[in-house]
Amino acid sequence: MTHACTLLAMPAERAYVPNMSSATLMTADELLHVRIPDKHVELVRGVLVVREPTGSTHGLVAMSLGAELAVYVKRTGAGGVFAAETGFKLATDPDTVRAPDIAFVRSERMPAPGATGYPALAPDLVVEVLSPGDRPGEVLAKVADWLSAGTRLVWVVDPERRLARVYRQDGTEVTIGHGGDLDGEDVLPGFSCPLAGIL
Repeated sequence: MTHACTLLAMPAERAYVPNMSSATLMTADELLHVRIPDKHVELVRGVLVVREPTGSTHGLVAMSLGAELAVYVKRTGAGGVFAAETGFKLATDPDTVRAPDIAFVRSERMPAPGATGYPALAPDLVVEVLSPGDRPGEVLAKVADWLSAGTRLVWVVDPERRLARVYRQDGTEVTIGHGGDLDGEDVLPGFSCPLAGIL
């Protein structure tokens, strides 16, 4: 069953760098030079967001699904699959750079070979794999950023609850249970992966 979602009304993600005024907002170019060992960083409306590394379950699920997508995309020539922590510039002034666990971009939208920096585009498909410490509001804020920037399909995989939530750009969403399949729909036609096979 599908129903409309109201992601765009969700509160902004909690920032981990306090007291940043508009005069000190970071840019995407500056983010390229940020090095915080063993941390995951993103830029949300000019504010640096820092997270701890994910656990083993998260890594295994993301890698398993990423491998399924990569094999299918290579076989069909559909485009490119990007590994975890690849940054995509979704907004400018202030800049937002998000880094999904997996991303797919259609061949006609792929960044030019040898391009540097963060591609200024929203992937066609984004996968976010939840970790136990993820806050629902922060996850939905991230989903809203992807959809607002033009991502057509977002899969949020929840290993702990053994389900996935599918968010579409048309505002509909659906929950896939453990016995269901992740379907590429019109974004990646023909792709299907049993959720039980990656959890």
